[in-house]
Amino acid sequence: MKEIAIDGPAGAGKSTVAKALAQKLHYNYLDTGAMYRAAAYYMIGQGIDPSDAGRVVPALAAMDMRIEYDGGAQRVMVNGSDVTPHLRTPEISKGASDIAVIPEVRLKLVEIQRGVSKKYDIVMDGRDIGTYVLPNADFKFYVTASAKERARRRYLELKDTDPAADVDAIEREIIARDETDSKREFAPLKQAEDALFVDTTELDARQVIEYLTAVVTGA
Repeated sequence: MKEIAIDGPAGAGKSTVAKALAQKLHYNYLDTGAMYRAAAYYMIGQGIDPSDAGRVVPALAAMDMRIEYDGGAQRVMVNGSDVTPHLRTPEISKGASDIAVIPEVRLKLVEIQRGVSKKYDIVMDGRDIGTYVLPNADFKFYVTASAKERARRRYLELKDTDPAADVDAIEREIIARDETDSKREFAPLKQAEDALFVDTTELDARQVIEYLTAVVTGA
């Protein structure tokens, strides 16, 4: 099975690029960030603060998470329910960053991720895919952009569904999340030594997708 790892900070366009690359190559796509969001969503639904490791860890045993595909679209199932539509809010974004620092959570989800990669040719994106989840991936990319540009992109995603969305507040949240993700002790956000650095600040999604496709196919 072939493995492609795409890492980078929040709002860098990793998911957009990874999905399109998987489609072009006829690979399966696994959005690991959605899995951490789903874990946070589950805990919040149980009345548990995602940053409270003392309560999160015991609750993991009752959280059954599976990945399903519907017409090529990934669905995250938790205890039999599709939670995918509920995962793209600021509260869940913060919860995902908080819960991701808990080693027991990461170990549980990484086991699921590695299981998927053993079944299919896979494109996987996240923050520690090339460094920790798939250290022997065939191709590794580190996709990033300036915090201001990432905030602008996230605002455009949210403005129609969240009238209160504020681009400056989003930028502050992104900077704070970068800090949290980069400084966590267990599997922090960083570029793998053998990953190709891709700055997308001045590039649109189409240009980035074409570039990565060319690298993988040798075109």
